[in-house]
Amino acid sequence: MNLFDTILVADWSAAKRMGPKPKRDAIWLGITRDGTSQEPVYCRSRQEAEREIVEIIEAEIAAGRRLLCAFDFPFGYPQGFARHVTGSDDPFGLWDWFEAHIRDGQDGTNNRFDVAEKLNEMFDGLGPFWGKPNRDEWLGVPYVKSGILFDRVAEKRACDTVSKASSSCFQLFFNPTVGSQQMLGLPMLNRLRRLNGVRVWPFEALEDAPVVLAEVWPGLIENSVKAELANEGSEAIRDRTQVRMLANALARLPKDSLMDHMTSLPSVAREEAWILGAGLTEELNAAAVSAPPLRNDCFALPQGVHWTPVDEALDLLRHRLTTITKVEQVDLSYAHGRIAAADVIAVRANPPLPNTAVDGYGFAGGRAEGVHRIPLADGRAAAGDAPDQLPDGHAIRVLTGAALPQGVDTVILQEDVRVEDGHVLFQGALKQGANTRKAGEDVEVGDLILRAGRQVTSADLALLAATGVASIAVRVPLRVGVLSTGDELVEAGATAAEGQIYDANRPMLLALLSQMGHRAVDLGRAPDNRAKLRKTLDESAARVDAIITSGGVSAGDEDHVSALLDEAGAMALWRIAIKPGRPLALGLWNDVPVFGLPGNPVAAMVCTLIFAGPALAQLAGADWQAPQGFDVPAAFEKRKKAGRREYLRARIRDGHAEVFASEGSGRISGLSWAEGLIELHEEERDIRAGDIVRYIPFGSFGV
Repeated sequence: MNLFDTILVADWSAAKRMGPKPKRDAIWLGITRDGTSQEPVYCRSRQEAEREIVEIIEAEIAAGRRLLCAFDFPFGYPQGFARHVTGSDDPFGLWDWFEAHIRDGQDGTNNRFDVAEKLNEMFDGLGPFWGKPNRDEWLGVPYVKSGILFDRVAEKRACDTVSKASSSCFQLFFNPTVGSQQMLGLPMLNRLRRLNGVRVWPFEALEDAPVVLAEVWPGLIENSVKAELANEGSEAIRDRTQVRMLANALARLPKDSLMDHMTSLPSVAREEAWILGAGLTEELNAAAVSAPPLRNDCFALPQGVHWTPVDEALDLLRHRLTTITKVEQVDLSYAHGRIAAADVIAVRANPPLPNTAVDGYGFAGGRAEGVHRIPLADGRAAAGDAPDQLPDGHAIRVLTGAALPQGVDTVILQEDVRVEDGHVLFQGALKQGANTRKAGEDVEVGDLILRAGRQVTSADLALLAATGVASIAVRVPLRVGVLSTGDELVEAGATAAEGQIYDANRPMLLALLSQMGHRAVDLGRAPDNRAKLRKTLDESAARVDAIITSGGVSAGDEDHVSALLDEAGAMALWRIAIKPGRPLALGLWNDVPVFGLPGNPVAAMVCTLIFAGPALAQLAGADWQAPQGFDVPAAFEKRKKAGRREYLRARIRDGHAEVFASEGSGRISGLSWAEGLIELHEEERDIRAGDIVRYIPFGSFGV
C-alpha cells in the first residue's frame, strides 16, 4: 500500500511556448493513479501546465484521493540565501519575493535574467547567479562561474550533495541546469500552495493533507530511464518517458519506506528543502521497472522428460510465464483490441434512470380488465429530456428511450390506445411496470464490467461508454519480432537459385501476430552463420519484448538458434509429442524470451497457434487463452496411431468436418485451404465418417 493514491510528476521547463507537436524540453506531466500509469500530458506553456495541475488537484480532492505533486526543480536555496534576500529564513517569504518580481508572458518570454541581476546586486563582489545566452547582456550576471567565491552562501544544498546532483540552483544557463526552472517555477508553486488542502514538503506538517507538493530529481532513476529509452528507440521523447517512469517508481515505493523517508530529515531541510527520494536511488530504480524479468530456468523441463505431452507443455508455459508489458491509460477510442490492465467498474448505471421501452403513453399503476379512460397531460417525454413531474391521475405521451417522468411507472403501446377529447382510452388488463425498464436493470453503479486480462472488443466499448467510463488502463502491446534463419531462404519475388526456397514463414507469422493483437516487428532473415545470428539476436533483443524464430531449432550442425540459446545458458529444447511439429526451442536472450519454431511452414503455424499464441498472450497481460473447440461429425476416415497429438488441417462443410487430402507437412496449400484444425488426442483411434471429432476454427485462436 502506498502513502498516496495518485502521483503527479512535473518535468518543468524554462523554454518559450512550444508548438502543438509533443517534443523534448517541453513541460510533461506523468501521472500514476491507483497504481496504474496514465498517458503523460504534454503542456505547451507554463501557464497551460499550471491550469492542468490545478484541475488535477481539484479533481483528485473531489474524488477523495490523496495526491503527491512532485516537481523537478529545487524548492529552496542554500542556507542563508533567504535571509540575505528577504531578511528571514522562511522559505515561503522567498517564494513570495519571486512571485512579486518574476514576469512570465503567455509566449514564454520572461525576465529571469533581470531578476538574477537584481539578486546579484544584493551581494558584495560577484553574486552567486551565473550563466546566460550571450556575454553582452545582463552585465551583472557572469557568463561563466569562474571567479564566484560562494563565500556568503554555498553553491549547493545539502540534499544536492546527498543525491550527487550535478547542477546548482544558481546556474541559469548551459546544461545541466535547474536554476531557470526554479526561478520560473517558484511563483507557480506559491500560487498552488494557497489552494485549499495543499501542503508543501518538507516546510509544512503533512498529517493527512489531501495534496502534498514536493521536490524530486529525475536523475535518481537515470539508469532505468536509459535502459527504457534504448528499448523505445529513436522516436522516444526522454522527458515523456522520464515522468512516466518516475511517477510509477514513487507510486510503487512501500508506504512505510516512503513515510520514514519523508519524516526523517536533517534540520537544514526546513530552510533548503529536500529532494524526495534522496538516498533511495536503488529502491526507486527497482520500482521504475514495470515488470520483473523472466527467470533463466522458466523453460526448464523436469528431469527425465524426453517427449513432452501437449497438455504438459501448455501447463508449464501457463505457470512459468508472467506479464512483462507496461500499463498506460487510454481513451476508449484507442482501447479496441488492447488488453485491460485492471478491473473496470461502472461509474453510471445502465439505464441511468427508469425509461420506456416503446412509444406510447405512460401513467402510474397497472390496470384491471375493462375499458380505461385517463386524462392526457400536455407535452411529452422524449429521449434526452429531463424527467418532469406528471400530475396525479394523468397520462403523458412517451417515446422510446425516454426517462420516465416522475409519477410514471407503466407504459401502454401507442397501437393499443385511442386518443379523444384530451384523454387516452384503452382496454385492460395491463400489468404495473409494463413496457418500462428499471434504472440499473442492466448494470448498477459499482458493478464489475470488464476484467483485467480481457482483450477489449467493440461490444466492450459500448458497455464502457454506456456506463460512463471514458478511459481505461490497458497493457502496452507486446512487441514480438519474427526472424527467419537459413541460407536456403530468399525473399518472395527475388530470383531463387537451385536449392533455395522462398521464405514463407515470416509473412505468415507476422500476420498471425498482428491478428493476435501484438505489435509484429519484422527482424528479417539471418544466414547459417553463428556470429551473424548472435549479432542479430543482440540487436533484436533491444527492440522487442519477445522473439519468434523459424528454423535451426533441432540439434544438427546448422541448427544455430538452439546452439546459441544453449550457449546463453537459458535454453530448453522441448521435444513435444505433436504432429506436425516436435522440436520447439525455448529460451532467453538478454532476458528476452525466444520461441524457436520448426522451419516447416505447416509445423510453424501449428506450433504458433497451439504454444506461442497463448504464451505470448500471457506475456502481454491477457488471460490464458485456451481455444474453444466444437464436436462435429467427421466427413473423413483415418487410422491414428497412439503416442502423439495430431492436428489436421480442416474446414466445415454441410455441418461435417473435412480434412485436407494430404497430411504431409510440406503441403503449404493445405494451410490456405483450411479454416481450422481437427485435434486428435494421444490415444489410438480408428475414425469413420460420421464419428464425432473436435474441430477448432482458426477464429478460436484469435486469427
